[in-house]
Amino acid sequence: MSLLVKICGLRSEETLDVALAAGADLVGFVFFAPSPRNVTFARARSLGARVEGKAQKVALAVEADDELIAAIVAALAPDLLQLHGRESPQRVAAIKRRFGLPVMKAVAVEEASDLARVPAYAQVADRLLFDARPPRGASRPGGLGKCFAWRLLENLDPGVPFMLSGGLDPANLAEALALTRAAGVDVSSGVERAPGEKDPDKIRAFIRAAREAEARLAGGKFKSSA
Repeated sequence: MSLLVKICGLRSEETLDVALAAGADLVGFVFFAPSPRNVTFARARSLGARVEGKAQKVALAVEADDELIAAIVAALAPDLLQLHGRESPQRVAAIKRRFGLPVMKAVAVEEASDLARVPAYAQVADRLLFDARPPRGASRPGGLGKCFAWRLLENLDPGVPFMLSGGLDPANLAEALALTRAAGVDVSSGVERAPGEKDPDKIRAFIRAAREAEARLAGGKFKSSA
């Protein structure tokens, strides 16, 4: 199965078009007011219409209630809901039932004990996303450009596909994939020139690096230095 590449936090036509043309498999739109990548419903509707089936549309929400999720679904018509807060497994299951959409649940990781929650989420989510735990007092749970110890995911098999996020860039992508064997990678701040401002060249470089790393791993030409 091919490596999935997700570019998250898109806000402009230009950068969305670049991500699509470069071959992103998933494009993410953030619906969380404290984030510099937050989009309005009107903006999401406009951007979503440009995707035209070229990639899957992902709606990122943080501890959203049903009313907000319904509005997000109406605006974007997402292919996948990304729950990036402290939603419980019960809440994840309830959202899936109500909205009938696949769900990707983010799991914040800093130490091995953080993985204790994985089995419960794997029972209800369609895929998982492992991201670095935000610093205490952070205003948002992701998009902070922070890595975590990828070795914690080495040999992990949660029973559902998982993506890797948190501080990824073209320079460290191959190492991260070699350690984790993740089914996909997700980047936001790593392809920005400033918070919320995507850089077209960095988007292209990241997707190119992901495809090169995928090819090297498939050919057995890369070994982790860890």
